[in-house]
Amino acid sequence: MQKNTITGIEGNSQSRYYNQNKIWTKPFIIAIVVVISLAVLSLFIGVYDVRGQEDGMEMFFITRVPRTIALMLTGAALAMAGLVMQLITQNRLVEPTTTGTFEWAGLGLLFVYLLFPAPTIALRMTGAVIFSFVGTMIFFLFLRRVRLRSSLIVPIIGLMLGAVISSISTFLGLFFRMTQVIESWFVGSFTGVQVGRYEYLWIIVIITILVFIYANRLTLAGLGEDVATSVGVNYKALILLANGLIAVAVGVVAAVIGNLPFLGLIVPNIVSMIRGDDLRSNLPWVCLIGMGTITFCDLVSRTIIMPFEVPVSLILGTVGSVVFITILLRDRKARRLK
Repeated sequence: MQKNTITGIEGNSQSRYYNQNKIWTKPFIIAIVVVISLAVLSLFIGVYDVRGQEDGMEMFFITRVPRTIALMLTGAALAMAGLVMQLITQNRLVEPTTTGTFEWAGLGLLFVYLLFPAPTIALRMTGAVIFSFVGTMIFFLFLRRVRLRSSLIVPIIGLMLGAVISSISTFLGLFFRMTQVIESWFVGSFTGVQVGRYEYLWIIVIITILVFIYANRLTLAGLGEDVATSVGVNYKALILLANGLIAVAVGVVAAVIGNLPFLGLIVPNIVSMIRGDDLRSNLPWVCLIGMGTITFCDLVSRTIIMPFEVPVSLILGTVGSVVFITILLRDRKARRLK
């Protein structure tokens, strides 16, 4: 009797685990419908009336469709980058904004403009990716050499490092009279997205596939070097791979769109609180909610003071800062209860 009871408990536990990690569930399908609805709204909301003008359909495919696709790819990229960073650092407050990765990407863009007066998007993207990778590696190397007593110290270090890099970029911009580059990068916006300017964002699809392929190994790497090595995983190679994927995702977004704060913080935390920390099963959810979040913020930015448009980074930063403070207060309360 006891054996049958234990077997039944184990069976129920396995069933719950299977249902939790199953992707195509009713909530996931509902989320897909919501995101598609937001995408449709994005296609038809704007100052220019694409339905009442003679060249409306032409403008629809030149501007509205590329902008909506860029929103989807950007949301997936930054949410996924935040998820990977939080996993390998085992810290829910880490993402490209709180580690200085975006600031390094901005510095890379500035150097490209200094070397090439009229750089192409490919050159800008290359500079942003290289500097993002270097900056992320510096951040992780710094964490390995510093003993941290609190998880709150990690984002504080990242924010301080980002502030230093941002100051260097500002100084160089003022010295070489390139402040316009810094200002246009800092104000992340989808206003200028059109055919011929957004296509490099499709690289994000390749990055997502690679993250999904290496999901299990990255999960092991997040448990620490000793655990990962003990099960035969090359920890250092995986960290380099993860940093490379993050750098490419952030660099592409920085070169095409600009600085978009806190998206990688909001989405992975919401998904992890509901579904746990399994990377493979959470990745579709993170990408989907990332798409919906940035599309919603972009719709707000387009309609809040219509016919003018607020930079989406302003809306996203406002929402993200509230979530960031909420997470900090929640962690503080949890430590007090212990």
